[in-house]
Amino acid sequence: MPKVVPEVPDEGAVWSEQDTSPGAVEEALRRLLQQQHARDHAHAPARVLNLVVVVDREWRGEIMNRLEQVGRYHASRTILCTVERDRTTLDARVVLTIEDERQPGDIALTRERVIVEVGEKHLEKLDTIVDPLVVTDLPTVVWSPHGHPEAVDALLQLSQVVLIDSVNEPDLASAVRRAEELAAGAYVVDLAWLRTTPWRERVAATFDPPRWRRELGHIDTVKVRHRPDSGVAGVLFFGWLSSRLDWGPGSLMAANGSIRGRASGRRQDVTLTLEPDPNQAVPGLAGIEIGTASGVSISLDRGPGGLSARRRDPKGRELRWTILGASRGEGGILGEGIRQALLRDPAYRGALDCAEAMLR
Repeated sequence: MPKVVPEVPDEGAVWSEQDTSPGAVEEALRRLLQQQHARDHAHAPARVLNLVVVVDREWRGEIMNRLEQVGRYHASRTILCTVERDRTTLDARVVLTIEDERQPGDIALTRERVIVEVGEKHLEKLDTIVDPLVVTDLPTVVWSPHGHPEAVDALLQLSQVVLIDSVNEPDLASAVRRAEELAAGAYVVDLAWLRTTPWRERVAATFDPPRWRRELGHIDTVKVRHRPDSGVAGVLFFGWLSSRLDWGPGSLMAANGSIRGRASGRRQDVTLTLEPDPNQAVPGLAGIEIGTASGVSISLDRGPGGLSARRRDPKGRELRWTILGASRGEGGILGEGIRQALLRDPAYRGALDCAEAMLR
């Protein structure tokens, strides 16, 4: 039997039902919103973004905690599909929450969270369960942090954006290939790519002054260090440089524990090196070093509170400084991923295409 539990006005309401159906969940959502509005006319549903999350049930708490840390980038309606191997029926729970504190007479936004417990048997047809639950005419983002590619594939026809983390794929080639497959039918937001944002921004800023900009055409070495499971972030960084500087992507090959290759620059070949750093504790990059044929080099290294930067000119003179607050942390990365669902970053697809060419 369904349960409707009215809460105090600032906490919204909760509904739950065992052995339910998508139609019953949709009806409960509509009824709770109507009841809440009729109660005090002070709440309006947020209408910006749907987020569909497919997660193994035993990790549901961890994923919900990560979603709580995204700050102001909460989705308007979050649909959490928790997967149990042998489950054959659907259980569901709907929770309405009120955003922020409000003063008397102010309108407050209501956000909706739907938790649907599904079995593995439901994943290939998950679109039939989720379809009645998304808010129509809003962008829909799909995120499946624990794999379940069949669920993502089923939801592609409902979604415009797929949120992925390429570091979760078993190897570099698989990571890039899967991202390319998804990008053929949806806009892809890759957390592995977003973790490189501070590094890309600082490299671009370093070469932006006219005095240093001409050195872009003389780059002949790029070395990237990364956490052992985050090599794809380094390959995407290589792909970004290749796409922006019009390099021929060349190829990458494993050699003595690292990955090496060459790209074809306009004036000379560029030596690429990708090395794992076992001391890197968080996902992403640990350091970057770029050298030019004229003797200029820049390096960025992850350090306490930001990035340690160094630049050496052709005469051997060095300048060192610290870039504070360069990292958003993993909570910030996920929040930025949700925000990017409403934006479009054309640089990613170019970097991805070049990365795919390097790994052929």
